[in-house]
Amino acid sequence: MEMVIGVDPHKATNVVAAIDEQGEVVGQETFAANRKGLRTLERWAKRFPERRWAVEGAGGIGRPLAQKLLSAGERVVDVPPKLSSRVRVLSSGNARKNDGLDATFTALAALRNERLSSVQPEDGPEGHVEILRLLTERREDLVSERTRVLNRLHVLLRDLLSDPVGKQLSANAAAKLLRRARPQHPAGRVRRRLASELVRDVRALDRRIAGLDERIGVEVEASGTTLTEIFGVGPILAAKIVAIVGNVSRFPSKAHFASYAGVAPIEASSGEVVRHRLSLAGNRTLNQVMHMIAVCQARSDHMRGGAYHRKKLAEGKSRREAMRCLKRRVSDAVFKALVADSRRASLAVA
Repeated sequence: MEMVIGVDPHKATNVVAAIDEQGEVVGQETFAANRKGLRTLERWAKRFPERRWAVEGAGGIGRPLAQKLLSAGERVVDVPPKLSSRVRVLSSGNARKNDGLDATFTALAALRNERLSSVQPEDGPEGHVEILRLLTERREDLVSERTRVLNRLHVLLRDLLSDPVGKQLSANAAAKLLRRARPQHPAGRVRRRLASELVRDVRALDRRIAGLDERIGVEVEASGTTLTEIFGVGPILAAKIVAIVGNVSRFPSKAHFASYAGVAPIEASSGEVVRHRLSLAGNRTLNQVMHMIAVCQARSDHMRGGAYHRKKLAEGKSRREAMRCLKRRVSDAVFKALVADSRRASLAVA
């Protein structure tokens, strides 16, 4: 009988719970999140000859343990925290939780869901996924920091100048405005000096972001993905898609993928009234990527995406409804490209 071992990982400890095929708990322990604790955990798990592991957040705080289990030859799946939380509420009828319950419901989530993503070794064929994830996350951090610096710079320039400052501010535009500032009082001179420092910060961040863009472009090309052949998908968006989706084989159809991307409308019918509403579920970051691609296609006069968008408008749909239809079309194209990439990679390995 195969056992499913659920893991609720923390910085200092790993709480595990083993359940059988009927969902009954047959063992539960807490181990230190260090080398000694891992060896003890491995000895504890050997009492279950047939086993597989379910790690909550194997792409986040559970990554070190998941990778060590993989290197030891274990089978490991990634359980999203939202899924284990949903199983906890549905199974118990309330939101009460503790570490032992979290590990148990993580195992139950893996037992009841066969489409969970298998954790891949970082040094394996899927290693480019982890590389792109790291690079895109770093880029997002730098872009967010650049936005914060520009916001602070905007406030200083607003106080220094009598003229309004445009929303679209760049380092060069800020430097040009700063040269016009001639403060006469001490506070104004301090503002000018701080604004000058922030301009240098923005320029430094611009250089670092540009450097990351080059690295991401190289990694996207090395991954062999065909996502960039879709109109509106450049290396940055392609990297985000690959990093978010990971192993596309966990989606049995384009409809499941669309649901994960949050572009599949939800039926909200009642009685004889048949209607659908916008889905707010799914991965919101991936949904944002789909929206960016759809907007790019809708603005094009020479691509099928733009013609499709205009066709939906001509059918009487609102701009929002037409954009939702186009986003679903984009999602299907992205799924098709990811599936083709996966098959090509499998053939190359074989």
